[in-house]
Amino acid sequence: MSQEYKKLEGYIESIREKTDMKPDVAIILGSGLDAFVDCLDNQVERGYRKIPGHPICTNAAHRGRYVFGNIGDTNIVVLEGRLHHYEGYSMNEVVTPVRVARMLGAKTLIITNAAGGINLDFDMGTMMAITDQIASLVPSPLVGEDIEELGTRFPDMTYIYDKELTESLIKTANDLGYEMKKGVYIQDSGPNYESPAEVKAYRTWGADAVGMSTAVEAIAARHCGFKIVGLSCIANKAADINDGPLDDAEVISAVNGVAGKVNKILVKFIENNNF
Repeated sequence: MSQEYKKLEGYIESIREKTDMKPDVAIILGSGLDAFVDCLDNQVERGYRKIPGHPICTNAAHRGRYVFGNIGDTNIVVLEGRLHHYEGYSMNEVVTPVRVARMLGAKTLIITNAAGGINLDFDMGTMMAITDQIASLVPSPLVGEDIEELGTRFPDMTYIYDKELTESLIKTANDLGYEMKKGVYIQDSGPNYESPAEVKAYRTWGADAVGMSTAVEAIAARHCGFKIVGLSCIANKAADINDGPLDDAEVISAVNGVAGKVNKILVKFIENNNF
């Protein structure tokens, strides 16, 4: 057994002191989307700080806790507070919550984020279902010793985002009267925002939205056998088409404006699918 797997087992043991729930679905909440936890019934939480050795969130916009609950008959663990490479964590550490969620029993992962809009047709408040991603700008979370207990050394990334679930997410949004675009997400390291020249380059690569998370989480999730669906909330137009300097407070405010729609979509999406 690898040392990394033993460490993860220790995190599981600590969480199990609070709850024995086996989740069906794990959800990563992006910046400004924390209110989704209010949609859960029968909540139980375990803060990252309460788990010995577990990485903690240093970004004030991320609380850093596992929140367990249910929507109807579906058991859910919410990862309320993601970890970022720019906080000084290795990519292996960044994806810790994803791996913990899988070891807890979750089989489907919903990843949400706040992103910058690269696609010229995307306005602030646009919701985008992620169909593919570009992660070449950041280290892979799979570098180093393979955690054989979780997955193979060379996992395939042809179909990272589950096509059937993605179409279901889009249909759910449309049925509720909301438009949802499709697009490719690109991750860079942050914490600085992208330069106009970088954004133009990303657009030529085929990227529609950019952010500082998600892609490495999806790689790790794919490695350990998750079905994945991704949702980006476009919080701002990227640097080469934005009217002025980018500001984190404005990004959070923009996502808060669309959070209610996201919550309704996710709840209905969970109710519509047999997880």
